[in-house]
Amino acid sequence: MSNAPTIGFVSLGCPKNLVDSERILTELRTEGYQIVPRYDGADLVIVNTCGFIEGAVQESLEAIGEALAENGKVIVTGCLGAKENQIREVHPKVLEITGPHSYEQVLAHVHTYAPKPEYHPFTSLVPAQGVKLTPKHYAYLKISEGCNHRCTFCIIPSMRGDLESRPVGSVLDEAKRLAEAGVKELLVISQDTSAYGVDVKHRTGFWNGQPVKSDMVSLCEQLATLGVWVRLHYVYPYPHVDDVIPLMAAGKVLPYLDIPLQHASPKVLKAMKRPGSVERTLERIKRWREICPQLTLRSTFIVGFPGETEEDFEMLLEFLREARLDRVGCFKYSPVEGAAANDLDDQVPEEVKEERFHRFMQLQQQISAERLQEKVGMTLPVIIDEVDEEGAIGRSMADAPEIDGVVYLNEERGVKPGDVVPVLIENADEYDLWGSVVR
Repeated sequence: MSNAPTIGFVSLGCPKNLVDSERILTELRTEGYQIVPRYDGADLVIVNTCGFIEGAVQESLEAIGEALAENGKVIVTGCLGAKENQIREVHPKVLEITGPHSYEQVLAHVHTYAPKPEYHPFTSLVPAQGVKLTPKHYAYLKISEGCNHRCTFCIIPSMRGDLESRPVGSVLDEAKRLAEAGVKELLVISQDTSAYGVDVKHRTGFWNGQPVKSDMVSLCEQLATLGVWVRLHYVYPYPHVDDVIPLMAAGKVLPYLDIPLQHASPKVLKAMKRPGSVERTLERIKRWREICPQLTLRSTFIVGFPGETEEDFEMLLEFLREARLDRVGCFKYSPVEGAAANDLDDQVPEEVKEERFHRFMQLQQQISAERLQEKVGMTLPVIIDEVDEEGAIGRSMADAPEIDGVVYLNEERGVKPGDVVPVLIENADEYDLWGSVVR
């Protein structure tokens, strides 16, 4: 459709934002618009922004500025769009601004500045699974929007609202379409995955003519029937998370839990408005590993939170030593406009944050290296992500794309992306594994 309007598109931020981008692009393609990988010459540019931390805000503002400089006709959406005044102060020439998951508004603005093309269903076919920005073999499955928590370091509820769960039948229909389209791994995401269905009192929905309860455990049981890897992200540690571990032990869901614990000091957790009994958390981790020995635990932590003392930080390091988590991310606390933590006393100096960050990462690298060394000699299933002249790169069940480690298969060219193959692990470092395909 050479006469169809062209839309340039930029997607920034987390996987949840990526799913929003996929939905907007799917609607645009369905209406007949052409999506182009450039600003220059496009009829309109859409920038889907992130506004979670100061670094993301600056990246978003720079991307908007670049689009304005190269094109001039720019619509902004996403999390930073919830702060329209902040964008207008820097970039007053932006055409329109909307907040996150404002799909209908975005489309309405596109129609204003680049009128809908004449629709030709046979020349503008869109796949049943919609437009995807991930490789063909894995996809993100967003099950809800928003969050009911009010963590003092976070402004997500002010941007995305309270928890709003998708109907369970709709989620499972999408998952089935993705599996039928060749997706081998579903990454379940939301702001708070384990709270799925709380807002609708876990009411019973229907899928494939069967009743299905709207909760995380029931959802996982149904996803397990699709014959693909199911990986759980952003799992708040509610008690019912214990009920998912047997599903992992049975091979129904990947033995992988992404639980953002944030800290281990009761005082800091209270200031963050996070739950947290370190002893109880350690007990649960021990019990989970007894039920499912192959379980991989990923978490994120914040160092330098206002009021964090050296004693608090030592509690965090001691927790790491005892919990021996497999995958850990660490962030230095940074003020976010609108976050309650900005007003807390005893802000930690930047040089102290930096020093604690390096001590934290040094300890965790040692733990990670030891955990990975235990896998040398094992044969693990590995999903292949890419193949080039040097060989293949894949991921084990313990590795989520883009945030965890990889498995290098040097000089291996007899596989293709999406293949799941048995790999003998021969070497390891702090983050990655090396091995060869078992034939």
